Amino acid sequence: MKTALLFSGQGSQYVGMMKDLYDLYPEAKELVDKADKILGFELSRICFEGPLDLLKETRYTQPALFLHSSLIMYIIGKKLEYSAVAGHSVGEYAALYSAGVLSFEDALKLVALRGELMFRAGESEPGTMFAIINLDDKKVEEVCNSLTDASKRLFVVPANFNSPGQIVISGSAEHIRNNIDKFKESGARMVKELVVSGAFHSPLMEPAKKELEKAILGMEFRDAKVPVYVNVTASPVSDGKSLQKYLIEQLTSPVLWTQTLLNMKNDGILKYIEIGAGNVLQGLVKRTLNDIEIEGIDKAEDLRKYF
Repeated sequence: MKTALLFSGQGSQYVGMMKDLYDLYPEAKELVDKADKILGFELSRICFEGPLDLLKETRYTQPALFLHSSLIMYIIGKKLEYSAVAGHSVGEYAALYSAGVLSFEDALKLVALRGELMFRAGESEPGTMFAIINLDDKKVEEVCNSLTDASKRLFVVPANFNSPGQIVISGSAEHIRNNIDKFKESGARMVKELVVSGAFHSPLMEPAKKELEKAILGMEFRDAKVPVYVNVTASPVSDGKSLQKYLIEQLTSPVLWTQTLLNMKNDGILKYIEIGAGNVLQGLVKRTLNDIEIEGIDKAEDLRKYF
């Protein structure tokens, strides 16, 4: 059965993540200690002990999620058989590492820089994100377009197409909050503000994108061992140069997750394994696809069947 690995995105983090892997597997301790050294601070302590408010800061959340997913692949990657990979937003970096496109060190440095730049962008130009539940994709886009005035730097854009009936919008914080009822008036069953430090996957991330682009262009991107379904197009890509280009575009483009999953199934993939913290992606798969298998690998107990 064709299998795809899916890598967790922001919102999946929790205090205590990776601690059982670190304690149980010597190779896990080796990689986590290496990551702390590369980063120049104890990310492991923030992951293991919190506090949650600190772990939720984008500059720490993103490298934490990447490290958790990469750690699992470092321990059991060679025991897994898979035909494709995809990662949700920051999860795409773990997907690229797992496909052999980026080295662990280069990917970790990029993720840490990405988190820091996005955190700073959110401080300089306040943004927010809302989940819009049970409203047609096209209707969400129409409302977003009606509220956007680029000349005044007032943006409301679809950021994550997560599953049918669940879209996350992103944009200028005060402007979105003042106009969020427009989505309810258009038929949304629920709107919920997310705990984020900026307007991710929107034009407000353009300053972060410029700096991140320089770093990405300075890294070696190899051709992928298995196709990577990229967020920007939802299509499988193996060419290293193309993957580099799409990773740059990703920061200000919507995450086409629903279409990614539909494309994967259309390509004959019937089993999905979420690699990393939590089970958010497993839920999105269940809401999007029928007649498939889905599981997750997060904690040490999930790894036992591979040994």
